[in-house]
Amino acid sequence: MYIILVISVIGLFIAMLFLNVYFRIKVLKSYKVLVQNKVEFGASHLFNRKKMESEIYPKYPKMKNEIETFVNHLRYSIHMATVLIALITMFGAVLMYYR
Repeated sequence: MYIILVISVIGLFIAMLFLNVYFRIKVLKSYKVLVQNKVEFGASHLFNRKKMESEIYPKYPKMKNEIETFVNHLRYSIHMATVLIALITMFGAVLMYYR
């Protein structure tokens, strides 16, 4: 049982690293397009869809798809990282009390 838990923690950690690299590449590609087109918005726009739709999309209507892609990749990477960190913490706690 101990070995299975250790392997699970190591596997989840490797998955988190892979996920981080994969989404960093995706996010940076989208970000590069936005920077080249001088699209600017704040962090509050990332997490508030209504604010994004009312303030940013009217300013940059041609870049709507690129903005949505960037925001979706960023949100997804945050959600996946949160889940993986919670799983790693949970398995780590089980390992700590298992011994």
